[in-house]
Amino acid sequence: MTALNIMVIGAGQMGGGIAQVMAAAGHRVHLHDLDAAALRRGLTAIAARLAKAVSQGKLSNEAVEAQLANLTPTGDLAPASQCDLVVEAVVEDMAVKGDLFQRLDRICPPQAILASNTSSLPITEIAGHTDRPEQVVGMHFMNPVPVMALVEIIRGLATSNQTYAAVRELALSLGKTPVEVRDVPGFVSNRVLQMLINEAAYCVYEGVASVEDIDTVLRLGMNHPMGPLTLADFIGLDTVLSIMEILQRGYGDSKYRPCPLLRQYVQAGWLGRKSGRGFYRYDQAV
Repeated sequence: MTALNIMVIGAGQMGGGIAQVMAAAGHRVHLHDLDAAALRRGLTAIAARLAKAVSQGKLSNEAVEAQLANLTPTGDLAPASQCDLVVEAVVEDMAVKGDLFQRLDRICPPQAILASNTSSLPITEIAGHTDRPEQVVGMHFMNPVPVMALVEIIRGLATSNQTYAAVRELALSLGKTPVEVRDVPGFVSNRVLQMLINEAAYCVYEGVASVEDIDTVLRLGMNHPMGPLTLADFIGLDTVLSIMEILQRGYGDSKYRPCPLLRQYVQAGWLGRKSGRGFYRYDQAV
């Protein structure tokens, strides 16, 4: 497809990965973050992943240079005024996303598509903060973005066929496999995955088996690449809890009630890898 002008908002693990794969596909990408330190960390992480690919013989130095040439860091939303597409990858908070989409609606050209990488929040509600709901869509990448092939494309109530088709074509240009999903809480990926993680947490809470043995059952018995509790620590227990709360509110069903142990770990600051401790310990000094 023709190279697009794209802005990715949020230079964290997801935003940085999204920017990387889009630059690799030849699109011109502005990676935005208001936090200059976060922006530097995001660029450093991208450079490290590309350097690793070179060392493994997967990329040439010339290919890396070409990818990095397609990537421009910015702390300003102004370049969005020249973009065909903006992908938001900020914190999972509707107030934050709503304010951002309202601002983007004013800044972006009329034809621009506004996409959200939200993992669970309703696209229809996000679109309601704009005057272009037919051009708002969910584009939910999997983590880590450069490795995982799936992209859930979520159509809000007003998302047009033209918008869906354009985003699907973009996903294919990135070498991803797009799947169309209705705008329901958690979509498919997190509606299923977080229930698995939550039930594994209940097994720990109820003393059914140890953390290690629960993960072993899923790895060896169901051929999962990693156990659900290891995965929860990788995602972040605060994120898992937030998604479970969204599912519970969205469906009003007690089966989505977050495990009390999960809530207690978050209250204790045991958030997983990023805090040094979750279901497992990662910082031996803790």
